[in-house]
Amino acid sequence: MKPLYTLENNIRIYDFKACLHYLQAKGKYKYGDEFSLRKEDYTLIRKMLCYAIRDEEACQKYEIDFNKGILLLGPVGSGKTSLMTLIRDFFPTSFRPILKSTRQVSYEFIKEGYEIIDQYGKSDKVFCFDDLGVESSLKHYGNECNTMGEILLSRYDQFIQFGTITHVTTNLNSVELEKMYGVRVRSRLREMFNLITFPKETQDKRQ
Repeated sequence: MKPLYTLENNIRIYDFKACLHYLQAKGKYKYGDEFSLRKEDYTLIRKMLCYAIRDEEACQKYEIDFNKGILLLGPVGSGKTSLMTLIRDFFPTSFRPILKSTRQVSYEFIKEGYEIIDQYGKSDKVFCFDDLGVESSLKHYGNECNTMGEILLSRYDQFIQFGTITHVTTNLNSVELEKMYGVRVRSRLREMFNLITFPKETQDKRQ
């Protein structure tokens, strides 16, 4: 396989085509021979790669801010989770996100209670909360809590005070996010994230 990058003055210069070949090969290894990157997604993938490898010039072009996380938006089956999983390899170790299903976080809340909100909300680790919106408001000993809403508010406080980065994948648009999590959360999402979206015409790739 062609090298992903060359060194010029101790700076890594990545080859986008080589990166695509790498992602394609790893995707097939991880998800099976049916996995395939689609040409209509190449611009989105390029944006994700530029952010991960911290390519300042390209990120300026795409109006992407290193100091914010990524909110990866796309319809069901568009490949949000698999792409975020594969792109992780390109992040510097200290910025590499830990993928966590929001459904799993909610189940942990049922089992362990409110300390889960602090465990994720006040952590300085870089998390990617996957499939925001598929979890529901679950109860711990009869007390209902919008678990992810509270975690995101806490992550916002960490972001403002310490620059802590959070990433999210979701199929909800801004109106749906506000309906589910409230105006406060939606307002903070604008400050915390770079919005990267799959093309509207993207079809379910799992069919």
